[in-house]
Amino acid sequence: METIEGYLKIALSSSAVYLFIIVAIRLFGKKELAQLSIIDLVFILLISNAVQNAMVGSDASLMGGLVAASTLFIINFLFKFLLYRFPKLGSMVQGTELLLVYKGQMNKINMVKARISQEELLESVREHGVSEIREVDLAVLEIDGNISIISNEFKHRTIKKRKGRNKVMKNQ
Repeated sequence: METIEGYLKIALSSSAVYLFIIVAIRLFGKKELAQLSIIDLVFILLISNAVQNAMVGSDASLMGGLVAASTLFIINFLFKFLLYRFPKLGSMVQGTELLLVYKGQMNKINMVKARISQEELLESVREHGVSEIREVDLAVLEIDGNISIISNEFKHRTIKKRKGRNKVMKNQ
């Protein structure tokens, strides 16, 4: 299959698989990206193995693999450029951030949209060093799947550090 047509077929197949995976990840939720469990890792490994033949077909040559890999690098570069250049496209593909907690109150509607349970949110809050939801000023599910937490405790610690530094500076 070492012909231009064969390599073109590999490039087109690789592009189709890339776009399919992007759409599938978008449909199944962004929280899966940042919080990989053992099950998610196994799933990703199996998906990559399952689509390998769809990309290269029967061409197991070095050149066939390089064409597939090069195509993936190029389409990824172009896709990221388009997402940067056209923010509305970025919102469609990647989604937007979701407010999960505001001033200690959980936003149940957005939690359902993101398919995040109260237990998962509490776990994330604790990971950020906050013991209770009511202490959280803002919790946001970012487009990359991470949850950002801002709390009163964080603000107070920051202010205390600044005051401490100012005192030290004044004494010197």
